[in-house]
Amino acid sequence: MAAAMRLQRLTLANFRNFRQLEVEFPAGAIIVVGDNAQGKSNLLEAIHYLTGGVPAHASQDRELIHFDAWKLSRPFARAVGEIETRDQDLHIEIRIVMDPTHANSRRLRKEILINGQKRRRRELTGRFSAVLFLPHDLEMVEGAPANRRRFLDDMLSQADPQYADDLIEYGKVLTQRNALLRTLQERRGTPDQLAYWDERLCELAASLIRRRAHALLELDRLGHALHGELTRESERLRLIYKPRLAPNNHAGEATPPAGLDIAAADLSASLRASLERHRRLEIQRGMTLIGPHRDDFQFLANDVDLRLFGSRGQNRTATLSLKLAEVEWLHERLQEWPLLLLDEVLAELDLSRRQDLLSRLRAAPQVVLTATDPAMFPDAFLAAATLWRIRAGVLSPFAT
Repeated sequence: MAAAMRLQRLTLANFRNFRQLEVEFPAGAIIVVGDNAQGKSNLLEAIHYLTGGVPAHASQDRELIHFDAWKLSRPFARAVGEIETRDQDLHIEIRIVMDPTHANSRRLRKEILINGQKRRRRELTGRFSAVLFLPHDLEMVEGAPANRRRFLDDMLSQADPQYADDLIEYGKVLTQRNALLRTLQERRGTPDQLAYWDERLCELAASLIRRRAHALLELDRLGHALHGELTRESERLRLIYKPRLAPNNHAGEATPPAGLDIAAADLSASLRASLERHRRLEIQRGMTLIGPHRDDFQFLANDVDLRLFGSRGQNRTATLSLKLAEVEWLHERLQEWPLLLLDEVLAELDLSRRQDLLSRLRAAPQVVLTATDPAMFPDAFLAAATLWRIRAGVLSPFAT
């Protein structure tokens, strides 16, 4: 049986509302109890930050720096994790510091060290994996397609370095192509200037689409079984990939499993042909209308679209099923169990779904849960868990 990654120690400095924190993490379930705005979510975000150096609940790194630290001449934030894996012990450190070459503008830079050696962000891929559930993750079901794309990108980037590289490169190519489209919109230049960017965009897009399609097909398989457990077989969950292969085509011209039969070269050629057919429209709008930056996927429960018709409880359960499927997917890819981070996960579940979830979590090698009230958990679960209290960014043993 594959081993579990385990966070052994976490050290924070000026991270969110934590001025200083150093705490050892045991195996098994850890329950962090506290009122709202005391740092429960921030603690989970700090742990997840170590997996890829991307904030889970912020648009940029500077938002992670404690507000008091901005009074310093050189504001900074620091997160350090000591992690046990199957192959080695890891020391991952991420610093957000002032860039000395732009001191007057207070520009920041991110430094990543793995076992004391400076590394690029992409080198975090596959080192430490964690699955994070936050209350706003319901936006995956209820919100805009960007939320669902972000989920797939984050999951795949934890396990697939090539995907992470292609995603970054695709973003750069997309930016360049959009800039050229805006230039053409102003009647400067000629459309044949798009040829190079079309070729490169479609090559990268085909790679991303195929990897997403494979991953979502596997998540559909895993999520179907997990959702059946959480709903006591009263609901069947399906995940349907909807690649944007034409400007007005939300369903795509190929969806799994048929889409997986398309060779990357053929998919790239099909995308290029679609770009050529819709070139005038893209120039009119000054943006790229085709590609994985506009993809989506759909949640169906008993063939009902949850985004349109799901109840709050249904959507929360579907989100949990997807997160648990992500745990299984990462386990299959990395041959180690990722750390599970669940923020206020019981708050909107009915009693039966709460019991089913906690029954499953008892077997988790390491899971961190937050709650405002420990009474949400049954006595047997509490007896086997480690309980901490959090107040104003300070952790302490929970005193009953």
